Amino acid sequence: MLILACLPIGDVRDASAHLIEQIKCAKYIAAEDSRKFARFCQDLQIQHNAKVISFFEGNEGERLDELTRLLVSNKDVLVVTDAGAPAVSDPGYRLVRAAVESNIKIKVLPGPSAVITALLLSGFSTDRFCFEGFAPRTQGARQRWFKDLATEERTIIFFEAPHRIVESLEDAAAAFGVERSVAICREMSKHYEEVVRGTFSDLITWAKSKDVLGEITVVVEGYALGTNNLSQDELVRLVIEQESAGESRKEAIAQVAKANKVAKRVVFDAMVAHKSGDKI
Repeated sequence: MLILACLPIGDVRDASAHLIEQIKCAKYIAAEDSRKFARFCQDLQIQHNAKVISFFEGNEGERLDELTRLLVSNKDVLVVTDAGAPAVSDPGYRLVRAAVESNIKIKVLPGPSAVITALLLSGFSTDRFCFEGFAPRTQGARQRWFKDLATEERTIIFFEAPHRIVESLEDAAAAFGVERSVAICREMSKHYEEVVRGTFSDLITWAKSKDVLGEITVVVEGYALGTNNLSQDELVRLVIEQESAGESRKEAIAQVAKANKVAKRVVFDAMVAHKSGDKI
């Protein structure tokens, strides 16, 4: 059997009795970081006799055959990552797929999730939401990524590294608009847990005011239909923001029109009026 175990995302006391029992009786454990897993067991005073197999993003491909062979030979394999659920922005889904193809039984030990925890902390709609994983690392890819999400009506959740948070928020603001509501959830369930809510403009100021550390989950309020009744002043401001982010005038107009469901001609006319000094 392949057993996918969700580990606490911060506070080890969130570990379930079922999880502790499975670790104690496991013979093979595939762990993202064996040292962190050992520390986790030590913190909970868990004794186990399992063979711990390193299983992280860098060696996932080469470990896949080894773990699949164990499963096919009727051995149970317990999979854990550093925190949260295996296979969610972490190694695991390829092993699940291999198990499915080999008709291996799969079991999940439910537990803490950074995605759901941040969604609940954000205060945004929980009826419909999407998880987008980590934001792209390069600026160009990240800007395109945010533009594609600009009119997503569901609540949007994504991960970001602390050293990229300012640049990521600025790119997101250029796509979503500086007034879109957003929440940053940092170090959830840990001693220094922090939740900051506001507009993108507010959170950019916050991120620039301090050294942001720790695990970060960002939650963005979904696009609201009916918010396209923008004044010409507002359309001009949005175009200028896009131009400041490096877009050409033509592309900026196209992006503002698309994001706000406004005809390009309307945005173009607003910019012409602005340039000529007409009252808008």
